[in-house]
Amino acid sequence: MTEKEVYDLLVETGAIMTGHFSLTSGNHSAHYVEKFNVLQNPKMTEKLCKAMAEHFKDAKIETVVGPMTGGIILAHETGKALGTRAIFTERVDGKMTFRRGFTLHEGERVLIVEDIVTTGGSVREVIDVVKQFGGIPVAVAMLVDRSGGKVNFGDVPSFALLHMDVETYKPEDCPLCKKGVPLTKRGSTGKK
Repeated sequence: MTEKEVYDLLVETGAIMTGHFSLTSGNHSAHYVEKFNVLQNPKMTEKLCKAMAEHFKDAKIETVVGPMTGGIILAHETGKALGTRAIFTERVDGKMTFRRGFTLHEGERVLIVEDIVTTGGSVREVIDVVKQFGGIPVAVAMLVDRSGGKVNFGDVPSFALLHMDVETYKPEDCPLCKKGVPLTKRGSTGKK
């Protein structure tokens, strides 16, 4: 899939939204990516994950790992496309780890998948968990890199189906607030 095809699919499903949004960080933005607007559609999710898998078909991936929540769906579908197993990390007492009997063997080749990446903090935590369990983080695949290409995972290469440069503002500097555009809070701590 081309970036334009990915963008058009995300717009078609309502995943890419425009308006005035309060982000989890507290900053404001004119754009928001609601991943579950696309992830709720299995056929479209499968198509996106096949596109991610295609990029890594020759990388000898043994396991796909994604962080809870959206990363679980992406890991499953990408693993299915690659013919590998798919597992996920989750937070326990604020720390990312494997649970539910998930483990890696020494030297296991792992593809880490994530839905929307802005700073990459969660992905870095997953990389650390993979290494801690003896795995080799081969690469990171992202549905959307909204960092404007600034996100970096050190020695672990990354690939995104779509790159976006989403401008954010501190509330006191937000031009949308100054224009009186109604504010919507989104994300896991917000509401529609």
